[in-house]
Amino acid sequence: MYQPLADRLRPTQLEQVVGQRHILGEGGLLRRVIEGGMIPNMVFYGPSGTGKTTVANIVALRSGRTLHKLNATTSSLADLREVMDQVGTLLAPNGVLLYLDEIQYFNKKQQQALLEFIETGKITLIASTTENPYFTIFNAILSRATVFEFHSISAQDMLPALERAQGVLEEELGVAIAWEEGVKEHLAAASGGDVRKALNAMELLVGASPRRDGVLTLGMADAQVVAQRSSMRYDRDGDGHYDILSALQKSIRGSDPDGAVHYLGRLLEAGDLISACRRLMVIACEDVGLAYPQVIPIVKACVDAANMLGLPEAQLPLADAAILMATAPKSNSGHDAILAARADLQAGRTGEIPRHLQNVHADGTGFEREQGYLYPHDYPGHWVEQQYLPDALRERTYYHYGENKTEQAAKAYWERIKGRGKVVE
Repeated sequence: MYQPLADRLRPTQLEQVVGQRHILGEGGLLRRVIEGGMIPNMVFYGPSGTGKTTVANIVALRSGRTLHKLNATTSSLADLREVMDQVGTLLAPNGVLLYLDEIQYFNKKQQQALLEFIETGKITLIASTTENPYFTIFNAILSRATVFEFHSISAQDMLPALERAQGVLEEELGVAIAWEEGVKEHLAAASGGDVRKALNAMELLVGASPRRDGVLTLGMADAQVVAQRSSMRYDRDGDGHYDILSALQKSIRGSDPDGAVHYLGRLLEAGDLISACRRLMVIACEDVGLAYPQVIPIVKACVDAANMLGLPEAQLPLADAAILMATAPKSNSGHDAILAARADLQAGRTGEIPRHLQNVHADGTGFEREQGYLYPHDYPGHWVEQQYLPDALRERTYYHYGENKTEQAAKAYWERIKGRGKVVE
């Protein structure tokens, strides 16, 4: 029966696990926990292919407990109860270690049922998730577990896994395996930090490469095809999606055009044109805003052009928009103003609209009241002083002029008109 190379090479000792030095290196907290033998409830959080299942297996071996694996995408409460029925029997004399993969797919009811089983201590839970556990796992479970974050494997850390795979395959196939220059490094870098991807790519390469004089040579051209786009981690509904959007916005906000086009490119490589367009419009309004207000219709025109063109040509107007905003002056004064106004509203600070601002809906009906509205266009500079906020908020100031040239010019203009600054001719 065929068994994938990644499965055949799954480490059985901590020393064989690649990466995760921050928790598994000498003195690392998780390493000390495992070697101490007192295994608590744990949540392993991180991308796929970074060793979460492998470490759970090693924990089970070291603890002497019976390991049960369930996947939350396919398991039910009945499956949980079946595992619980083994507690205290000859099948699990030292207790049960339950490894629950993709726990984020358990709904709240299922997670609450799981809580009942771990409360007694007869079951130790190791849950894994690729999504932020603080958003997807029931708080009562998190309060009884320690979260360990697993990081993507660096290309340098990936090399020992590929070399170990080379030795195993040479022994299994009875041939020597040679690498063209740079192939091993390319597979390590193109796997996106996922050991499983790197090993699968290597296994495919080995199966497709010709043998000559007892030597099987892995070529760069084939490696580039096998590893094409495999370094992309993207899930339209997952953390990776929001991380890229966040990085795009923060790069533009930080005025870094190189970061801007990099993260925009990652969205477009994944085919996510809609998210790219939407986020660029948000950035135009939130981060450039009143420092360069013309950017909003410009970015809208770029977004319209992108949607008309479709991919791959859509990359051109969107790149223009991203670079324009990254190199434009910045202001979030509009963003701050509306948040401050809404904060007052949410706190219940509203008040009646001043009579002189109300609609004249009663006028001409015989129920008129003196409105007293002053029409600004009838006054010099098209401005006259009158109250606009409700009485309860009349002293509030939500908008503060930004320090950029555009807003400072507007500030100087209105200070002159309103007579609060020096008259500038």
